[in-house]
Amino acid sequence: MKILTANRLTDGEAVWFSSDQRWSETIVGSQIAAGAADEVRLEAIGQAAYRDNTVVDVNLIDVKLVDGAIHPTRLREQIRAAGPTNRGDLGKQARPVT
Repeated sequence: MKILTANRLTDGEAVWFSSDQRWSETIVGSQIAAGAADEVRLEAIGQAAYRDNTVVDVNLIDVKLVDGAIHPTRLREQIRAAGPTNRGDLGKQARPVT
């Protein structure tokens, strides 16, 4: 399984393409590619957003579902999803859970 991630061009915020067809600041609700056709479709969405100067550093990343929640498999992506590792009171991990 894969999801589409990037950084928003205006402020560098890590974002994920969501099931409701928008770039979200949280990994929750990301659109999951379950097969090659879905991956191609998500890559096209990412490249279009890149060409439109909406996002940069567009990537499909590997994820797994744990109790229904999306979890990146690579440490780098886990950190991007949570926020900085030096302080728990900053970044995405400091935001209220919605």
